[in-house]
Amino acid sequence: MKILVIGDSCTDVWVYGCCERVCPEAPVPVFLPEKTVANDGMAGNVSNNVRAFGHECDEIVSDGKITKTRYIDSKTSQMIMRLDENDFTEQPYGCDAEKLKGYDAIIISDYGKGFLSEENMAFISKSAECLTFLQTNKILSEWCFGMDFIKINELEHRKTVRLLGGIDEDIHDKLIVTLGERGCRYKGRILPVRNKVKVKSLAGAGDTFLAALAVSYAGTRHIGAALDYAQECASRVVQEPGVVTP
Repeated sequence: MKILVIGDSCTDVWVYGCCERVCPEAPVPVFLPEKTVANDGMAGNVSNNVRAFGHECDEIVSDGKITKTRYIDSKTSQMIMRLDENDFTEQPYGCDAEKLKGYDAIIISDYGKGFLSEENMAFISKSAECLTFLQTNKILSEWCFGMDFIKINELEHRKTVRLLGGIDEDIHDKLIVTLGERGCRYKGRILPVRNKVKVKSLAGAGDTFLAALAVSYAGTRHIGAALDYAQECASRVVQEPGVVTP
């Protein structure tokens, strides 16, 4: 199977260290770094997940200058701070229908960092000759009606409902709302997570869910099985520190 991922990319940096005293200059912990780990984030993490599932994956992503650095206390796994740098890209997506051909599915990972506009994503859905899967934090409306499936989290769903007064019937059967440890909702029905797990990090779990959903549905055309698989894979990665692939 061959997948194309389009979207915002970043570098996720995890700085692990210890906090054993409070700063005498201000009521904040003194952080002593011990180990640094870096990996692809956002759309880059979606691509890495697709490859981890054993499928070929191409990318059309932003320049990757965005960096998210998390400072983690090694003993407690508590995040002390997150530092975001270059949080917006000046490099917009260049629409080219030819580059969308030859794939079994296209995954759009929109984190609202300037790479993709509503018009860009509408163009992708109209030009694609395969399944399209969308993850976005933008308000849903006519621009996304051409997508096959749309994954958003509960907060993003509430924002769309609050501003538009509801979800249009045109996307009701395409909409998947993730609910964290409660599972996800599809067509008004909550599909619970099968097994409760100890969560160490939620970072990247949505990317794993999206990638697993796309590759499973593209292979089986069974949305129930694809949702179960996506939740199982997301449950695995949240049990590990940092951003990992299943």
